[in-house]
Amino acid sequence: MDPEELNDDTASTASAQKVSVSMPADRIAAVRARVGKRGFSAYVSAAVERQLQRDLLEELLQEKEAAIGPPSPEIEAWAEGVFRNAEAKAVQERGTTADGGGECHGREAA
Repeated sequence: MDPEELNDDTASTASAQKVSVSMPADRIAAVRARVGKRGFSAYVSAAVERQLQRDLLEELLQEKEAAIGPPSPEIEAWAEGVFRNAEAKAVQERGTTADGGGECHGREAA
């Protein structure tokens, strides 16, 4: 795959640099089908930004858990219910089925 310039002005104010990234061909095709060749870099840049935010959130959660201890089983059950409801609502709004579609990444129940 040829390196593409990261030029998504909405994701960052830093100057863009070209990078080379290896990805499975089916993912490349899926992204191009969604955004075309010209939008590929912006799509990948936005995905990286979301992952960086998730990583920072996970680090914050780990720091808080180290300081105050893990959440109680009641709080974990409540959070799981909130996520399940949000996922069901998102699936319903997209008009798709939930079988195998979404999964919660990150923290495991203790």
